[in-house]
Amino acid sequence: MNVKDNVQNEVIDMMMQHPDYKSEIVEVLRSNLTPKVKQERILAYHEKDIAVALELLSLEERGRLYHVLGAKTLADILAFAENKIEYIREISIQKRISVLSQFEITELAECLRQMDKADRTTVIELMDDELRHQILLLNSFGDDEIGSKMTTDYVAVRSGISVRQAMRSLIEQAADNDNISTIYVLDEKEVLLGAIDLKDLIIARDGTQLDAIVMTSYPYVYANEQIDDCLGRIKDYSEDSIPVLDSDNKLIGVLTSQDIMELVDDEMSEDYAKLAGLSAEEDLNEPLKESIKKRLPWLVILLGLGMAVSSVVGIFEGVVAQLPLIIAFQSLILDMAGNVGTQSLAVTIRILMDENICGKQKLFLVAKEARVGFANGLILGILSFVFIGLYLVALKNQEVTVAFSISACTGIALLLAMILSSLSGTLIPLMFKKLKVDPAVASGPLITTINDLVAVVTYYGLAWILIMNVSI
Repeated sequence: MNVKDNVQNEVIDMMMQHPDYKSEIVEVLRSNLTPKVKQERILAYHEKDIAVALELLSLEERGRLYHVLGAKTLADILAFAENKIEYIREISIQKRISVLSQFEITELAECLRQMDKADRTTVIELMDDELRHQILLLNSFGDDEIGSKMTTDYVAVRSGISVRQAMRSLIEQAADNDNISTIYVLDEKEVLLGAIDLKDLIIARDGTQLDAIVMTSYPYVYANEQIDDCLGRIKDYSEDSIPVLDSDNKLIGVLTSQDIMELVDDEMSEDYAKLAGLSAEEDLNEPLKESIKKRLPWLVILLGLGMAVSSVVGIFEGVVAQLPLIIAFQSLILDMAGNVGTQSLAVTIRILMDENICGKQKLFLVAKEARVGFANGLILGILSFVFIGLYLVALKNQEVTVAFSISACTGIALLLAMILSSLSGTLIPLMFKKLKVDPAVASGPLITTINDLVAVVTYYGLAWILIMNVSI
């Protein structure tokens, strides 16, 4: 085997092993290398790996790193850091301003919101006028308004110019803007007229007027629109960016595809929290008091509903007294009813995310869930009737009449409970939607408790009827 083969094998072995980049980075940072060499070694790693390595460094070691790296590099690294604000506070005020100025405007605005009021005021005052104006613009919108999530990183040209002039303007703006795949066309008052795909601009002939290749049918949103109201309308578009307009239809920012993905992810996280019976999403480091505040309101409501379920069971105390064995299968009915209701709720919430769904489609959804509940309930009801009856005869030494009366009661109750649970899991969120209430509020625990009430009434009601009519 020659030297070349040995080198290739070593490279392959290194690729097959999972490298511990963060330890390597820490070793470089703790070495006695000169700042220039240390910088070159560190820049060979990805920003994500450097951000992870920051957690292993002491405050003094991080301070040396801040001196070694430039503002742009530090900004790229901190974009991946979980303790971003903590690290930013450690940087000297002069360099801190330079680093923050390299952030995307939406990320910068989010960082400023997390800072102490005094630090935030100082940072904003020391920034240049243009950046300060952009920050104040984003902060003028509420957290639930789409304008708070937009970026001012876009390219715009005037209408009425030639393709050659538009290309020249694009080249001039590209140095300061990353989002150049879509060029927006404005009139003399900054009002949006349309958009041009970069590819269309590149392949257009020099003598062509720009207006000839402008797309005037293009999605847009207004800055003061609620995120929940417009997200469903724009998320299905495959555009690289969506323009954001003010009340005078002037272009003031854009939503990039990444911004839209983050908004959709946040919306799904919020809906998931509500489905779990939380008033808002929690995170790992949230204070105990805040977690209790988010969970307690729903738990109080569910406690009341749970007491109602227990009261209903008390009404059928006579049934239980005559046939104690029947209580053994109560959990089976309750669990299946809860499971079916939660499944229907999840399907309904997902479908209701489409703002364009019509009344006919909603009726079809209700009918479909009822059919699914009936089919599944019928199959499981028959299985319950057969196996519970055989179980009671073979292992509990019950008479055939008694055993199959109980199993019939269980099977029929299971069928009815699954049908009603499917309907409640569909109709309740539809009703909430009609009342302009977020359908995700019809959370899993709420639906489960309601279905428990339905299942208890169905199960013990059928047992009472059979006990009254079958000699035991």
